[in-house]
Amino acid sequence: MRYVRYLCIAVFAVALIAVALANRSMVSLKILPSEVSGFFALNPELNMPLFVVILGSIIAGLLIGFVWEWIREYGQRAEAARQAREMRRLEREIARLKGEKHKGQDEVLALLDQAS
Repeated sequence: MRYVRYLCIAVFAVALIAVALANRSMVSLKILPSEVSGFFALNPELNMPLFVVILGSIIAGLLIGFVWEWIREYGQRAEAARQAREMRRLEREIARLKGEKHKGQDEVLALLDQAS
């Protein structure tokens, strides 16, 4: 299974290198549309290879998706934590009640009674 994982990583790396080599021409990336930049008297523009724009967009999309999913699952994580706290409280209560039930009994008899 480890070799299959290495093979998948190698294929993915070769594909990324091929995309980078095929799209290495410089492109102009404008931060604001020209209509909006006239209002602010700025025209921020970056010149970079196209593959950087492509791979940067993919990485930004993944990060946004991970954060979005983490926020969306907050309710489920909070409910699981609440149920875990409730379970620990009930386990402590069971242990306390068993201790009260067998108070004053011989330890061997209490163990036998507890097993049944």
